[in-house]
Amino acid sequence: MEAVMEERFGLCYDRIKEIAQKAEVQEPFQEYFMETAKLVERIIGAYELVGQGFFEHAPIEELRRANGALYEELLPQNYESCYGNPAYACKVLGEDMGRLLSFLYAELRCMIPYAFERRLSDLVIRMELFVEIYSLFSYAMAEGGQAPSVEELRDTMYWFVSDYSETTAQWRVATQVDTGHDFAVRIVMDSDLNNVSYLYKYGEFITPETERLSQYLAGLSDERIQLIADTYTEGYRIGFEKAGKPLDKKETVDVIYVLGFERIVRAAIGNFAKMGLKPAIYRANDSIFHKKGVGKAGYYGADANKQYRYDHKDDIALFLDKKLVNRKLEVLKTAYENVKEKARLYAGPAVIEVFGEKPFVPQTKAQACVLSPEQQKLSAEYKGASAEIVNRYIIGEERSFTVIAFPLPDIGAQFEEIFDETVKLNTLDYTTYERIQAVIVNALNTAKYVKIKGMNGNKTDLRVQLYQVKNPDKEAVFENCVADVNIPVGEVFTSPVLEGTNGKLFVSSAFLDELEYRNLEIDFEDGMIVDYTCTNFAREEENKKYIKENVLFNFETLPMGEFAIGTNTTAYMTARRYGISKLFPILIAEKTGPHFAVGDTCYSREEDVRLYNEDGREIVAKDNAVSLLRHTDPSKAYFACHTDITIPYDELGEITACYVDGSECAIIENGRFVLEGTQELNKAFDETEKI
Repeated sequence: MEAVMEERFGLCYDRIKEIAQKAEVQEPFQEYFMETAKLVERIIGAYELVGQGFFEHAPIEELRRANGALYEELLPQNYESCYGNPAYACKVLGEDMGRLLSFLYAELRCMIPYAFERRLSDLVIRMELFVEIYSLFSYAMAEGGQAPSVEELRDTMYWFVSDYSETTAQWRVATQVDTGHDFAVRIVMDSDLNNVSYLYKYGEFITPETERLSQYLAGLSDERIQLIADTYTEGYRIGFEKAGKPLDKKETVDVIYVLGFERIVRAAIGNFAKMGLKPAIYRANDSIFHKKGVGKAGYYGADANKQYRYDHKDDIALFLDKKLVNRKLEVLKTAYENVKEKARLYAGPAVIEVFGEKPFVPQTKAQACVLSPEQQKLSAEYKGASAEIVNRYIIGEERSFTVIAFPLPDIGAQFEEIFDETVKLNTLDYTTYERIQAVIVNALNTAKYVKIKGMNGNKTDLRVQLYQVKNPDKEAVFENCVADVNIPVGEVFTSPVLEGTNGKLFVSSAFLDELEYRNLEIDFEDGMIVDYTCTNFAREEENKKYIKENVLFNFETLPMGEFAIGTNTTAYMTARRYGISKLFPILIAEKTGPHFAVGDTCYSREEDVRLYNEDGREIVAKDNAVSLLRHTDPSKAYFACHTDITIPYDELGEITACYVDGSECAIIENGRFVLEGTQELNKAFDETEKI
């Protein structure tokens, strides 16, 4: 089999080198094929350099040049005349042809990771697709001087996507649960992490900021690195312990991080080994087979151009139909069936998130692919059905996770100081918060609903209906959350009752999954989204489309799956001190005010796991009217998404608990905690005002 693949590779590569020299097609397509063939040549050149050990031993300047050569076309200063830019491709090649050929260019760029991982088969199938598409043009133009039809081109690409769905799904699933796929693990564990050259072994885009992060961590003491790693992995362990899930029955943890954090990851792998866990580290991938919109799943380097990733997030629209959805679901099920024993041993992800990059507001391009209304329904259908398949093999009730966040050097000159402050946030004494949060939990436990109103221009006006406990002494509506799965400490949360949850949620600025939203408004009726808008774009149609694609994930509506009150005023103070409020990731931002999640509840697929607060009361508000459909129609119970939206304290007018007898109890007024026993949290506000 290997010999056959080598032969296919050789034949294909020879043809591509010929095309790079002179494509036998007329303009405007000649330049496209020659330039794209040269891109493939550069990638195969990297593949050969990997085989020669170049990235193990070359001087740093040569490594930087080699890395830059692979990504330079995507840099903002070059992107306007790059075929990866659908606007340029459509301008030069025509609208329909431009979209298809821009997709082909983007899919060929996905060969870069495979070149570094020596995945010859993944290189060959894309090279063959390129040659096949070129041959269609060459033959058609030789015969009649005309390009092939758009339908013929699309059909060829469609069958590529369909035919190779099986092998690509098998590979992707295996890398998540099988520790034998150790490309990244070997880099982390075997490299000299004091020398930034190791970063170039991945094949990801590397920037000076990536190097600076690695150099900064290399300069920290072993004790400091161990403290950070201990916080991270201990949160993971406690997550299992608190939920009563047996960690000793698991063998695999997948570690998700950004390049530069390898010293922390290496120490974490050591800690996980003491828990009996081995790491499965897989790469985030932008291929048509693995793309998840603008989100990233797996480890990754820097972005050469976020607009490029945004431009191609919906390329599947070129091919998506019911037949392809069924095919993708079928091969996903087969892929998990092939590794079902390993999947049962998978414990869950341990994630290192990052923040500090400039908020990205994408440009909406008419030439970029867009899902039709019917395709939006198919996409939502696939999202839910694929999550169902995954849960059959990786059972939610048996796994856990943890997430921790740190800044990137992109945050500015005070990076090192902010990093230190973040470490402090992540290691705050949870006992103080647990005690104060217990007061809030008690005040809310018998409330009928909660009023939330904004101030200082914030238009929030919400009524959130709460679960009614039968035995307040033994049951809790809110979970008293300390630092385990979600680090840092600082929130109480519940799954709201949908019926009776009404009103408007507003936030002046939100940064969700790398995208910025300005003046985000979401209206709820009986807990379901009924309207939404923002002010990112001049046209209201574009604002709604932006939110539907990236917050609702193309569902027509989503429920309010969570209502929480963040209590980490120290994190809020840190954000104000350094002017980084808009840069905090959701993980930290959600602790700096009340937040509301749209999508699944906090207990999605774990509703029947019995959980208790530290005072012994069982948490009983884990379901809503949608999640309860799991008993009668599971396909409608879950959405496989959960997006938190936070109102900062300085936009928060009140949070008030309202009881059946008509009485009320204020929790927060004018951005300050007023409930007796919680005023200690205001010390951080007082310090902020002195700055």
